[in-house]
Amino acid sequence: METHVSVRARLRDLSPIVHDSACASVAAAYNQSGADYAAFADGDPMRPFAFCGLHAYADRQIWTLVDRNLTALRAKGATSVRILDAGCGPGTWLRRIVARATALGFTTINARGFDIARAQVQRAQLLSRNLSGASGVALTYDVADLMGELPEAEASVDITLCLYSVLSHLPVANLPKIAAEISRVTSGCFIATVRSVGSTPTILIDSIDKARRFQHDNIRDRYEIGLRDGRRIELGFHLFNASELRNCFADHLEIEDLCGLDLFHNRFAPDPRWNPASLADDDAFVDELERLEEAYATRPGFMERATHLLLVGRRQRGARLAAVHNSEGDAVS
Repeated sequence: METHVSVRARLRDLSPIVHDSACASVAAAYNQSGADYAAFADGDPMRPFAFCGLHAYADRQIWTLVDRNLTALRAKGATSVRILDAGCGPGTWLRRIVARATALGFTTINARGFDIARAQVQRAQLLSRNLSGASGVALTYDVADLMGELPEAEASVDITLCLYSVLSHLPVANLPKIAAEISRVTSGCFIATVRSVGSTPTILIDSIDKARRFQHDNIRDRYEIGLRDGRRIELGFHLFNASELRNCFADHLEIEDLCGLDLFHNRFAPDPRWNPASLADDDAFVDELERLEEAYATRPGFMERATHLLLVGRRQRGARLAAVHNSEGDAVS
């Protein structure tokens, strides 16, 4: 019997719902990466609040936004919260959010993550097992993509995430429909990041020193990666400019923020090949990087040179009122 507390991966006989070959190639790449991807992308999986991964600065900035929205919901008297992470990977963000929502006093926490890579979903399930003791928590993971309709009801999700390369892996022609569907289910805040056109090189699934060669075709949005262990990966990968990202969601959401995320930190991260480890311990230097990030994140000439573009949107007021009206009508009928 399933109780009200559950941490489960609904794998539908372990057969992922992947709608085309482009999605299948992306799934294969992240499946091959396995557990190594969590360590590469998020740092120590046992310390989700250490923010010690490759994108530590960006992670901290995103977490500030998530925490602010959770705290605001609780301050308004909410006791239940629903979270959706589209492209959840190994589940790091949902584990952070569930832990924080519990600490804030939410008594009912519904959190769903889905990813096209079965190995990442299974990893998320494994890493989330210690949350099963929290009363009122329903944390689920699915193998699925963003190409189809989402199962969530209209305006049912308080916070929706779609972070890092998730949107970059999707066919550009499908983005308007995908943006509309994400916006349909979101009642509150939507937070997305994508790789920008001027971002630093990446091989997506592991550190760049693991690659023998890599080539990105900006016309076809195809990325070819040859790894030092002999593997060859080819997958879809699109780099965004700021106006393109805004236009995807502007018809559906009120855009609260659009800025570059990590203009300088990634470039000065400790790396034995070019940056000394002592940089991380230089408080004055770190403070100066923070100041520069704030000063240039929204400047047109710099925004698209950041590692990521960050978009924060909120359901349009008219759409919120319509959703409430429809909900009340359903209740009456």
